Amino acid sequence: MHSSHPDTHDAPHDASLIAFIGGGNMASALIGGLLRQGHARERILVVEPWAEARAALLRVHGIAALAEAGPALAQAGTVVWAVKPQTFRDAAAQAGPHTAKALHLSVAAGIRSDSIARWLGSERIVRCMPNTPALIGLGMSALYARPAVGAAERARVEAIMAPTGEFLWVEDEAQLDAVTALSGSGPAYVFYFLEAMVRAGTAMGLSPAQAHQLAVGTFAGAAQLAQRSDEPPAVLRERVTSKGGTTYAALQCLEHHRVAEHFIEAMEAARERARELGDEFGA
Repeated sequence: MHSSHPDTHDAPHDASLIAFIGGGNMASALIGGLLRQGHARERILVVEPWAEARAALLRVHGIAALAEAGPALAQAGTVVWAVKPQTFRDAAAQAGPHTAKALHLSVAAGIRSDSIARWLGSERIVRCMPNTPALIGLGMSALYARPAVGAAERARVEAIMAPTGEFLWVEDEAQLDAVTALSGSGPAYVFYFLEAMVRAGTAMGLSPAQAHQLAVGTFAGAAQLAQRSDEPPAVLRERVTSKGGTTYAALQCLEHHRVAEHFIEAMEAARERARELGDEFGA
């Protein structure tokens, strides 16, 4: 049923207006990227129920977020769903009635596009799995678009994601669970190894500051080398490993304790949890 009232789907539609449902860290990273690109602050709308997060958005980005969804959302050309998986359904119930004409971009882990399409009554949905280095423009994200999303709309999503770092498209939505396990959760694995390296360095007589600088610098340098090299990580690893040398001793210990196999099992657990999130909160 159509009406001229501003909170209906006939409200003025503005392709340049981007609305964020949720104003936490990932939304803040995306908003920061948009502003660096020259996107006008007035063309960004945020709905964030938590007062502290609203205060942070105002302090960091100069954006006054709304405490709840309302008619202003109907003008948005793109709606970014930056909510936790467990709150997505409720958020969709509140904001969805105002966003039928928009392109929808979800950064919520695990929630499948079938569920989102059902909740929002729209097929124009892109799912994204970002990671936290997006906060400094060094993110690694994967994107999946439902068939109803056209090339121009994909380009619109790419423009939102570009300032956060690298991204790639996947054609099979199920692959996003593997992406979640690899790059989505991946920064935590790096921090876990850094913690262990710093602990070991400190135990071996270095100061915590020295151990931290050495560990972080080593990770950053090795990652850059892997990125710039045409050779696979296995070859790069072999280059550092002389038979009977110090690196060989360390790697033999890791092999003996089957660290690589356990690490793969850990990633499979993350993928399984991503699937469970879709089942649990996407009903």
